[in-house]
Amino acid sequence: STMEETDREAVATAVQRVAGMLQRPDQLDKVEQYRRREARKKASVEARLKVQSLINLSVRGYQVMSRTLNLTGNEELRKNHLRITFREHLLTIFYYFKIISCKLFQNNYYSSSPACFLVLLLSFPEIVRETQDLIERGELLQAHRKLMDLECSRDNLMYEQYRMDSKNTHDMNLIHTYFGDMQKLSEELAKQLWMVVQRSLVTVRRDPTLLVSVVRIIEREEKIDRRMLDRKKQTGFIPPGRPKKWKEKMFNILERTVSIRIEGTQADTRESDKMWLVRHLEIIRKYVLDDLLVAKTLLDQCFPPHYDIFNKLLNMYHQALSTRMQELAAEDLEANEIVSLLTWVLNTYKSTEMMGNSELSPEVDVNSLNPLISQNVVDQLLSKYMSTLTSNIIGWLRKALETDKKDWIKETEPEADQDGYYQTTLPAIVFQMFEQNLQVAAQINEDLKTKVLLLCLQQMTSFLTRYKDEAQLYKEEHLKNRQYPQCYVQYMIAVINNCQTLKESISSLKRKYLKIEMEDTLSSSHTSMDATLDIIAKEGCSSLLDEVFMDLEPHLNELMTKKWLMGSNAVGTICVTVEDYFNDFAKIKKPYKKTMTVEAHRRVVVEYIRAIMLKRISFKNAEERKEGAERMIKEAEQFRFLFKKLAAGSGEDTEGLCDIIEAIAEVIKLTDPSLLYLEVSMLVSKYPDIRDDHIAALLTVRGDASRDMKQTIIETLDKGSSQPNPNYVPIFKEITVPTLTVPKLLK
Repeated sequence: STMEETDREAVATAVQRVAGMLQRPDQLDKVEQYRRREARKKASVEARLKVQSLINLSVRGYQVMSRTLNLTGNEELRKNHLRITFREHLLTIFYYFKIISCKLFQNNYYSSSPACFLVLLLSFPEIVRETQDLIERGELLQAHRKLMDLECSRDNLMYEQYRMDSKNTHDMNLIHTYFGDMQKLSEELAKQLWMVVQRSLVTVRRDPTLLVSVVRIIEREEKIDRRMLDRKKQTGFIPPGRPKKWKEKMFNILERTVSIRIEGTQADTRESDKMWLVRHLEIIRKYVLDDLLVAKTLLDQCFPPHYDIFNKLLNMYHQALSTRMQELAAEDLEANEIVSLLTWVLNTYKSTEMMGNSELSPEVDVNSLNPLISQNVVDQLLSKYMSTLTSNIIGWLRKALETDKKDWIKETEPEADQDGYYQTTLPAIVFQMFEQNLQVAAQINEDLKTKVLLLCLQQMTSFLTRYKDEAQLYKEEHLKNRQYPQCYVQYMIAVINNCQTLKESISSLKRKYLKIEMEDTLSSSHTSMDATLDIIAKEGCSSLLDEVFMDLEPHLNELMTKKWLMGSNAVGTICVTVEDYFNDFAKIKKPYKKTMTVEAHRRVVVEYIRAIMLKRISFKNAEERKEGAERMIKEAEQFRFLFKKLAAGSGEDTEGLCDIIEAIAEVIKLTDPSLLYLEVSMLVSKYPDIRDDHIAALLTVRGDASRDMKQTIIETLDKGSSQPNPNYVPIFKEITVPTLTVPKLLK
């Protein structure tokens, strides 16, 4: 073939040429010199071949363009356009070539021949295309190597131009224009680098080599930047686009990526999810911790130590979080949202769940981290929280009271606790609400917890006053129509029990949430709350006893009448009625239940003695007196038995009160009038609050004492020699004696 013939011919010519060179022995010493000369010739021929092939390539390009344009109309116009385009392309190349050959090579700047430089000029578009392909294939290191070579050639060319004629902007612009595509290449490569940097925390797990390549490229560019800046100091020349500052750009991109990462975690709004902030903060916590752990364990190894990449990232995250938290703090947050935010900022951020995680130690020192939001902003949020909480608590307490009042008029009995005591839901609702808010405040800090406790107790004080007023209104409404509400007694018992529960709850709340040193500041308000609760309970007990005695009234009116003397069962009915009521009263908690029993016992005895003092009967003879007195003693025993039964286990002394009835019965029973003075004296010494009108009434009921005898006995009594029982509570002072009927009975 033609190819083989050419090869054979070339070999023969070469052999002949070498034989001609080495005719004499001394020519052997010049072999190395010959070899170098031949190498230079070879390089020159290869360069000419390369130029020829590039010119051929340009011609072929011209032919392709020509064929493409042949498909459209106006032949002459097309030919002209192509001729001009092609001529312009070749002339541009040869213009640069002229600069090189005339200027650069005169100054021995390039060691290679002008032809080599012409090769570079001609092959520039092809190298650009290759570099573009490498970028698209993700082979960034090779792409950058080619880009550096191109930039180096352009920069040196421009530098020479600058050195020879710094004012010749026309030539400088020509060079800049010719290498214009290179700037786009640089931007395209940078775009790829920044994409890798943006995803560095993902890339470092999947393809760390890619990240290392990016860092190497940035480092190369930093070196070139430094070199160019040094040259600028010396010569005043710096190529276009320098310094690139890619390291600085990389950190800016990282910073922006971190900000977007933090902001992008808010998936919900308050409208779509009440827990939006809790979720947002939890996602931030998780992302930041994960990212920093990856940065510490993997990312750190991909960067040179002087980048201090982990600490830089840590600062970026801290700054982005600080910005985000300030934005959130400026929103119109609800009370629970303020708590979520402050808990996260003041506690979660530095806890082991986040920055205090042991795997981040020792690089992250939580004590050296600045606060995410200033103390001023924290104080503003706390102040807003306290005012919102105050109005919330007032609202909750008002609602709780309204709910309780609705319960009071139900037709079903109230719930009983595990011990069978009636109650309503009010104490549980109120203290559950207090507890929740105190637990929430405790998450933030001790100081807020104390403030919230003081707020709760302060609101409780005013709430109890309203509770007292409502219980009083409940009683008054009931008295207008005693059939309504149907379960009045049971709900009044529940109100009394609530007082005891509230007392216990207040004490428990203080024990749990108040520091001992703060006790004194609250002791007065605590005492006043207890006093208010005691008043509510006492008034409640009193209103229940009023119920009992309203039912007893017709039977009490029968006492000490003719009907009573003839054998009425009034006291039996009284005892049954009282016992029936006390079946319900058994649902009253101690100590109020004991108070009820004592008070009921006392009131029954007072009413019985009042019946005697009303002088509804005046015994006609000793027989009637004996019968009446024995009946009184028997009924006193009935009362004693009843109240002993009701007070079982309460340790109450039930004896003393019924003794008064018996002592009065003894005065009535006495058969010897001469001993009457002595008997009355004994009575007065035992019960020193007996007044003269009581003695007069008693003697009237007895029926056999003349006016003078009464006068004598009353005047002779020595009031000073009384020896009452130390436990005796005056009872006669409550009993008034009707005066209008006295003259009638004395006749």
